[in-house]
Amino acid sequence: MALGPRLDIRQSQSLVMTPQLQQAIKLLALSNLEIEAFIGDALDANPLLELGDRGTADTGGDSDPLLDLRRTTLESSPVDQLIGEGRASDDRPLDIDASAIDSDRDTGDGASASAAIDTGANREPGDEWGSDWSAAAGAGESLAIEDRASGTASLAEHLHSQIGATTSDAGLLFVARWLIDQLNEAGYLTVPLNEAADALGVDSAIAGRALALVQGLDPTGVGARGLAECLELQAREADRFDPCMERLIANLELVARGEFARLKRLCQVDDDDLSDMLSELKGYDPKPGLRFGGSTPEAVVPDILVREGGDGWDIALNPATLPRLVVNRSYYVEVRGACDGKDARAWLSERLTDANWLVKALDQRQRTILKVASEIVKRQEGFFRQGVAHLKPLTLRTVAEAIAMHESTVSRVTSNKYLNCERGTFELKFFFTSGVSSADGESAVSAEAVKAAIRSLIEAEDASAVLSDDTLVDMLRAKGFDLARRTVAKYREAIGIGSSVQRRRQKSLGRKAAGAR
Repeated sequence: MALGPRLDIRQSQSLVMTPQLQQAIKLLALSNLEIEAFIGDALDANPLLELGDRGTADTGGDSDPLLDLRRTTLESSPVDQLIGEGRASDDRPLDIDASAIDSDRDTGDGASASAAIDTGANREPGDEWGSDWSAAAGAGESLAIEDRASGTASLAEHLHSQIGATTSDAGLLFVARWLIDQLNEAGYLTVPLNEAADALGVDSAIAGRALALVQGLDPTGVGARGLAECLELQAREADRFDPCMERLIANLELVARGEFARLKRLCQVDDDDLSDMLSELKGYDPKPGLRFGGSTPEAVVPDILVREGGDGWDIALNPATLPRLVVNRSYYVEVRGACDGKDARAWLSERLTDANWLVKALDQRQRTILKVASEIVKRQEGFFRQGVAHLKPLTLRTVAEAIAMHESTVSRVTSNKYLNCERGTFELKFFFTSGVSSADGESAVSAEAVKAAIRSLIEAEDASAVLSDDTLVDMLRAKGFDLARRTVAKYREAIGIGSSVQRRRQKSLGRKAAGAR
């Protein structure tokens, strides 16, 4: 074998992630609203791009907005027909009736649900008391979240409008206004008083006087530094803060655990007095600040619209949030004729290439989303027709193999995108759930269906016969779900339902409070 330098020629293949390919992959993970912002930036950067006309066709009268959707059916038409029909001029915004969605969600059949925006992971003081405490905040009024926040003054604005009449001391008024701005949405002071005094460079006594001014404003309970102080302020306002009530408020953890015998000894009262005190306590508002509007809530805008058609399902991208991008070729020809230099023509040619690629990438993105959505609806047809109890186990790999795409592509498509159907608005990730073996061993059911079954069983339980996890296992097995006790406990905790001991104490507390009324 000869030893020495030499030149060899070899052929090889490799996948190169060009900037355009990287951007195309990024577009898949964006929602329609994010795509709209992306297109806005592209319009500013490329003079050859412009928004297409969204003209509305004359239908000769009122028409159902669903008829304006470009139709595809799972039984007959291919998904690509939506793009290939070329009826972009017929696109018109589709207004989603929020009241209709809410009415579907409130039917009480346990099948309607909504994609959760706020899961309640960030708990505020008072959460341990239960949701019925929040209901008492409005004195019997139940305001929708959009009504509460839209067109109403915020808590800070409401307090600032009052604080000016409480004192003529400019320095004290400044500290009080600063404390108001530190309150959270529930009305609690989030900054320790000594830190507030240090931050403002004032004495602790002045900060305490300013806090007293804030705590004297309406609604009663704002400015509290915890749940106990919030309830104490309201008890003082109602002239019910006697030594017994003081000891009761000082031992709220015993109330939460339902240790009534110990509370009677601490408060030195009998059963009737304790029930009366609990009823009084339950009438207070643990989060007085929530009566007022904060920042306007942002509604979830669906990216995909699904409706039942005559022979299948109508599936379309929401045209209200999806601008139509076109390349102005006549402008390109006009500008190119005026280009004298080689660099100018090269720049213009590069802009044309970028514009054509972006239009093609957006078109491919629409095709991919519709393919994935079509396969999801096909696999989860039982959910769309009968509810969450008929949700089937589904994985990204199953959908990817069905539509001949990579699993990572399906994952990007289902990120940050929402689907609207007659049962509500759901994130696409909602339809991908793990499977649970059925009792017959021949099929599997979705974990969401199991959670729905557990919730329905617990909601129907008798207050005098609270269901244990072992009892739930037997009842679920009778329904066809083969689950271990620890699995039932895991699902029960995942949907925010306490143990049988906790539920028994809560129901006992509710009966005592109801008896006092």
